[in-house]
Amino acid sequence: MSPGAAIAAIVVVTAATVTIGALGLRISRTTSDFYVASRSVSPGLNSSAISGEYLSAASFLGIAGLVLTFGADMLWYPIGWTTGYLLLLVFVAAPLRRSGAYTIPDFAQLRLGSSGVRLTSTWLVVGVGWLYLMPQFQGAGLTVQATTGAPQWVGTALVAVVVLVNVVSGGMRSITFVQAFQYWVKLTAMLVPLAFLALVWRADGSPSPVAAEQWFAPLGAVTPQSLYTTYAVIIATFLGTMGLPHVVVRFYTNPDGRAARRTTLLVLALLGMFYLLPTAYGVLGRIYAPDLVDAGHADTVVLELPGRMIDGVGGDALAALLMGGAFAAFLSTSSGVTMALAGVVGQGLGRRGPWRGRLSAVAALRWAAAACVTVPLALGLLAQPIPVANSVVFAFALAASTFCPLLVLGIWWRGLTAPGAVAGLVGGGLAATAAPLLTLTIAPGGWLGTLLAQPAAWSVPLGFALMIGGSLLTRSRVPADVSRTMVRLHTPEGLRLDRS
Repeated sequence: MSPGAAIAAIVVVTAATVTIGALGLRISRTTSDFYVASRSVSPGLNSSAISGEYLSAASFLGIAGLVLTFGADMLWYPIGWTTGYLLLLVFVAAPLRRSGAYTIPDFAQLRLGSSGVRLTSTWLVVGVGWLYLMPQFQGAGLTVQATTGAPQWVGTALVAVVVLVNVVSGGMRSITFVQAFQYWVKLTAMLVPLAFLALVWRADGSPSPVAAEQWFAPLGAVTPQSLYTTYAVIIATFLGTMGLPHVVVRFYTNPDGRAARRTTLLVLALLGMFYLLPTAYGVLGRIYAPDLVDAGHADTVVLELPGRMIDGVGGDALAALLMGGAFAAFLSTSSGVTMALAGVVGQGLGRRGPWRGRLSAVAALRWAAAACVTVPLALGLLAQPIPVANSVVFAFALAASTFCPLLVLGIWWRGLTAPGAVAGLVGGGLAATAAPLLTLTIAPGGWLGTLLAQPAAWSVPLGFALMIGGSLLTRSRVPADVSRTMVRLHTPEGLRLDRS
């Protein structure tokens, strides 16, 4: 890809993002607009926005690289990321919307009436969010550097600045329009070049990659350890989705529980449609770009294929379109995560500390957004690059071990208590956080290394067990208004007398 084409793609996507964000600014006037878009986002718009923020660089670039390197069995990752929405639909979507809360800590406060649970949830939201943001910033810098020759900090800083502008200007209303637009940009950027590449493949008469060589087993699952890894990834991706703060906050923006369920069904369709495309790029990469694996650049296969398969201006144009889609992936996911963090931290600024009573809700959100972007931006500029796929799996494992038990038990079990919730959040969170840190620092081998590298298979049950056990030991701490809260969560809006 020529540097000029890559720069043009980045400029177009950035300009479109800022322009659409400005449209949201014009109609964002109230606190509810900034935090949850006044709970008036239609299922069609919301599903596009959710899909836009969910399909990060790990989806746009990483899936193709995994398929190129290891074969079709790496599809456990997108299958898990998509199926997680089915579980979210069944267990969480509608009751969460009926809670009327803005954020996960809001839900925890409503359900358990505990500032301790709220504070613990807030710190976990920040942890999950930073695990997402830092590799997004780093990935943007590396991608821009590889395609344009610019210093790495240029791409990193550009994504951070654009995201911050959109969030502080119009809040949730702005980024809803931006992310919905960016989903269709990413889908188009994947689909159009793939159509041309498939025609070239057929004209070449190249062999099927399946017939050309034996593909590896699922996640290398030829030993008990690798089989464990497979199931751990499945658990993390299946259950982590319902605990991701930037995903969960979207269900507060629907008008009612029925709209939340319809949104989730549409998201399943949009994600399923998209994930077919990077898989095809990985398949073509096994024919036209197998050398990228040995070079350690498998994640660039999506951007490399047009230039390898189509000469001249045509290849550059298709590569530029893909570059625009990749940059949209960095922007959309970073915007959603930043908005979720700003909403949670902003409410904390307005409730306690030296800012208590001095900041409006909107001002607190804006200051919180700046702080939430600054820390991962600094880490992204100073730290060594972290593989996006690894960081995303860590974030999913952390969310699955903490917020998944909190939401499932909080919605479906009236016996949950504040001490039990704190025990599960702290215990599951420490397990899911310490395990990968030990893996990165001491790199143990054997079964210990496998258990630490993929902790979800044991950290998720630990989180549930601590939450349930702690609650059973503190039965007297069950909130007095639990019956009223459960009715609120499970009664359809049209049948409720209390619409507060």
